[in-house]
Amino acid sequence: MTQKSEPGVAAVNRALTILMAFENSVEGMSLAELSAATGLYHSTILRLCDSLLHYGFLVRLEDGRFKLGSTPFFLGMLYQESFRLWDHAAPVLRELVRVTKETAAIYIRDGDERVCLHRMTQPRSVLMHVREGERVELHKGAAGKIMLAFAGEPGEEFDQIRKAHYALSLAERRSESIGLACPVFGVQQKLICSISLGMPLFRLNRQVFEAALPLVMQAAADLTRRLGGNPSVFDPPYATYEGPVLPERGEAPLQHPTDSTLE
Repeated sequence: MTQKSEPGVAAVNRALTILMAFENSVEGMSLAELSAATGLYHSTILRLCDSLLHYGFLVRLEDGRFKLGSTPFFLGMLYQESFRLWDHAAPVLRELVRVTKETAAIYIRDGDERVCLHRMTQPRSVLMHVREGERVELHKGAAGKIMLAFAGEPGEEFDQIRKAHYALSLAERRSESIGLACPVFGVQQKLICSISLGMPLFRLNRQVFEAALPLVMQAAADLTRRLGGNPSVFDPPYATYEGPVLPERGEAPLQHPTDSTLE
């Protein structure tokens, strides 16, 4: 079996591998430690480090250890100044809406509430109505439960969400709506936001859920990848939903006796 080749230029990939080796090394790394961490020969590391030293990505200490230089910090500041979540989220939301024909939204946490930062939908006779800027308490709806779970909220329900990497809420904010949400991670798997798919309750059955779950998980993986997180946590197989029994296709839809607001 042939080994899958890395994309791009091999020398650049090796240089970036050296830089990434410093992720957990505050005190710097010796040549031997870099070789052990990257699998590269000493001679290769020294050649690549000459370029990294020249452009300020690395500095070399008197004892021979290498440390990160000021250039990564400068580039990080430029990234922070230019970062807009919408630039990364828009194509992901657009694709999720295209394949599901439902409403997709991005939620961020603000204290004890979640805020709809971005949303996208497709015209249908009946659809979810989500307003950008709308605030909702965290304990209602799938997107809020995602934020609580990955902030360490105790409880069996949140343990299941952390394990499954998704949450499903049925008529928790409005009697005629459901929400299916996943976390989105950034660098070092820091939770950035929730991505949520909403639909009217009458359109949900077991087959619809099983079809929608991989699409939302893929959207979360795509946005996580764009933001520097590890998307492998969204790989199948997916955990089984443990909640109300979803009807089969053709059966009467789930009903809820009360009305509140929106998923």
